Amino acid sequence: MSSPNDIKKGVVILQNGDPWVVTEFQHINPGKGAAFVRTRIKNLKSGKTLEQTYKVSETITIVEVEYRNMQYLYHDATGYNFMDSGTYEQFSMSDEDVGDQGKYIRDGLEVTLTMYEGRPIALQLPKKMNFKIVETMPAVKGDTASGNVTKEAKTDVGFIVNVPIFLKEGEEIVVNTDTGEYVERA
Repeated sequence: MSSPNDIKKGVVILQNGDPWVVTEFQHINPGKGAAFVRTRIKNLKSGKTLEQTYKVSETITIVEVEYRNMQYLYHDATGYNFMDSGTYEQFSMSDEDVGDQGKYIRDGLEVTLTMYEGRPIALQLPKKMNFKIVETMPAVKGDTASGNVTKEAKTDVGFIVNVPIFLKEGEEIVVNTDTGEYVERA
């Protein structure tokens, strides 16, 4: 038995006999009352998603999972396909399972898959990744007068991120894959 304080993204918990993977979590410690953990969990058997709150005083059962380093190969009708670099075994994850993280994936990217009973259930990308700006508006003189000004920039993998106004097409930037925000120039 574990405490809800041990909950983090990708952890698999057993609830009502079914395995659920934590897709989002937030530890909340209100000034008044007991601390709790608000989670969004996904059933591994049915795919059903639900929001669940756990009091810190409760106990939960965390299921053992395996973390394997994989290489992204390609995307097709079945979803995203990955290969274990050591055994050359291939695994597939649906678009729904990968979710919003799919926009950061490029050919050959090394990722960590969370495996449960031989099946991938969660994807962990590197925290920060480099992308090239392929399309953005040029900076106009005088735009910086209002302080922290940003503009939209399209990256080489196709997603759009807000960047400082001084960045130009062709420059490399670092993006935080958890928040989707610009971090710094590469």
